[in-house]
Amino acid sequence: MRTVFILPYAFPAFMSALLWRGMLNREFGIINDWFFFGADINWLGDPFLAKVAILWVNLWLSYPYWFLVCTGALQALPSETMEASRMDGAGRWRQFRSITLPLLMVSTAPLAISSFAFNFNNFTIIYMLTEGGPPFPGTSGLGSTDILISAIYQISGVSGGSADYGLAAALSIIVFIFVGIVSAIAFRQTRKARRSSHG
Repeated sequence: MRTVFILPYAFPAFMSALLWRGMLNREFGIINDWFFFGADINWLGDPFLAKVAILWVNLWLSYPYWFLVCTGALQALPSETMEASRMDGAGRWRQFRSITLPLLMVSTAPLAISSFAFNFNNFTIIYMLTEGGPPFPGTSGLGSTDILISAIYQISGVSGGSADYGLAAALSIIVFIFVGIVSAIAFRQTRKARRSSHG
């Protein structure tokens, strides 16, 4: 079962996104054919459904990494602490809430920070799956699934069309500052959690 769970980790993200783009195709995709009895569901053309598709594909791609790290962290938990809590009469829920979860949070907090920074700038999934679309009515380029990094790509004119280098540079600086602030706050919270768990 573990091998099945980590299979998505073996595929490059851009290939997985292209694969899902084909499977979610409105006309010949297997998602509509197999799971919705041939229904005409426009997964990548409807603004809401396109966001759902992106979240699902990103979850499918990132789950194996979290699975490996969390199972490794669970196996590294001190057995003496768990045994002592059982002898003190703690039930499974109490063990999970007071011992397992705090220790697991200390181990996985850096992973959560790096995952946030990566997904905040996850250009690959957006570009390969929806290319930022479907576009907003009356706009040229920007779409309903664009994130800041893909919007910067569109505004910079790399994909064609008019380029606004000043706006693209300003947005890039905003992305850098935002990710830096969130990472600093998260690292501070991780340090506090580590101190409290050792205390």
